Amino acid sequence: MPALRDPLIESAQTVPRVVDLSPTGGCGLVATLALGLGAFGALDAVRQNPDLQWSFFGSSVLLLVWSGVTFGQAHRQGRRLALEAVVRKHHLVQALAQLAFLLYWGWYWRPVYDAAFLVAAQLVFAYAFDMLLCWSRRDTYTLGFGPFPVIFSINLFLWFADDWFYLQFLLVGCGFAAKELIRWTKDGRRVHIFNPSSFPLALFSLALILTGTSDLTWGQDIAAAQFFPPHVYLVLFLVALPGQYLFGVASMTMSAVVVTYLFGLLYFGATGVYFFYDSYVPIAVFLGMHLLFTDPSTAPRTQMGRLLFGAFYGVSTVALYALLSRAGVPPFYDKLLQVPLLNLSIQWLDRLARSTRLRRVELGLGSLAVEGRRRNLAYAGLWAVVFTLMSAVQGVGDRHPGQWVPFWQGACADQRPSACQYLDNLQRRFCDTGSGWACNEVGLVARDSLVAEDAFGRGCDLGFAPACGNLTSLVSGREPVAFEQALPTLDDYPIILRGTKGPMVDRSPEALLAQACSQGWADSCGRRPIK
Repeated sequence: MPALRDPLIESAQTVPRVVDLSPTGGCGLVATLALGLGAFGALDAVRQNPDLQWSFFGSSVLLLVWSGVTFGQAHRQGRRLALEAVVRKHHLVQALAQLAFLLYWGWYWRPVYDAAFLVAAQLVFAYAFDMLLCWSRRDTYTLGFGPFPVIFSINLFLWFADDWFYLQFLLVGCGFAAKELIRWTKDGRRVHIFNPSSFPLALFSLALILTGTSDLTWGQDIAAAQFFPPHVYLVLFLVALPGQYLFGVASMTMSAVVVTYLFGLLYFGATGVYFFYDSYVPIAVFLGMHLLFTDPSTAPRTQMGRLLFGAFYGVSTVALYALLSRAGVPPFYDKLLQVPLLNLSIQWLDRLARSTRLRRVELGLGSLAVEGRRRNLAYAGLWAVVFTLMSAVQGVGDRHPGQWVPFWQGACADQRPSACQYLDNLQRRFCDTGSGWACNEVGLVARDSLVAEDAFGRGCDLGFAPACGNLTSLVSGREPVAFEQALPTLDDYPIILRGTKGPMVDRSPEALLAQACSQGWADSCGRRPIK
């Protein structure tokens, strides 16, 4: 079974241009970047938080000190340094896909745009750190777009809160250090083992889990907010498709998604509820399957190896989600922890793929056993067909039934596994968002009278009349046959009909009624809700 062509060799788009530098010139370049990083500390948004400001100042000082030591030593040794400008296509295509998704996501979740200057600061830090690390070990630094996909990828999955933002710079530094220092021989060449974004993400995720400090990050908010934009699965599929074709990684994504989806179908068939609750393949996991573990440099080179690589990613995501949830750990780490281990397996996967039995399987795929770009096109086309079919049956997309309250009400009534607990969590979230109906529902099922009193009180304050009556009955000590339960009002619908998506845009009564009817709300198809 022939191996795929190495994207690192074929993706250089121009003849390298080399610029000679003296140690003084190199020091000046890095010092400019370091001072530029420190200048971010003067921004109004940064000066309001001294901890955030010192993250920039401290990182800038460390880079300047390291620069003085590195270039001072180079000067004493009489070394000549060089910049080699190389544009690698896979870096550029990956970065453009990630940037496109960030821009689309940020249009519907403003914190992404608000954090743009923090992403820019990480890019400045990445270039300075990478230059220093390289020039401290050898004479030539390859200048290109390499840091862009690393920084964009990291920021698609994990941000540290402002008070702890210095850890974001440490995370970035770990990624570039791993790329430079942790290497092995593959196909006769010394290359890095780990994806430079997924390695630090996994390392820091493990540290956050072990120390119980997930609240230092925006990880959970990121995972939830990535589902806010409309048609987000389609957008992600489209922005990733050029890279899927050009670098032959569509097979990895396809096998990862299909394995996860098939497990979800089996789980639903066995339990009557959805494993991931509001989707078969959560959007944050779908994102990891497109723009995190698909780095061609740290993937298997055989196509069968890539199919297995993707399948293992899907299986491990399911296993990690179950393990983390059972341990009471935020499950958003499910797509991050396993990638370095998968990177370590790629040579074994390639050897396995070259075994006689698996070679026969690939030959049996017929048209997919061709070589080069034709093979890439065949797998990208097959993935497009699979994605279209999955979208048609709501395997992926905006309207998964697990988002809607009526599904969970029915599942809870049938006593399906975890259904009542998830329904209660949904209603508590809607209550916190301002739904009086949801607060009343929380009070109805509360086992603690103080919790019920608080929920009814909040519902009453929000203008939901049944909650006021239930609060009066509870406080007075009377023993009613049953507390009053009622249907949502027009004021509740914009909150509860959104499910786990972003805020609803069309809030007209007609649109709200139509949406409620499509979700299965009792009597909503023929009634006008209480106002």
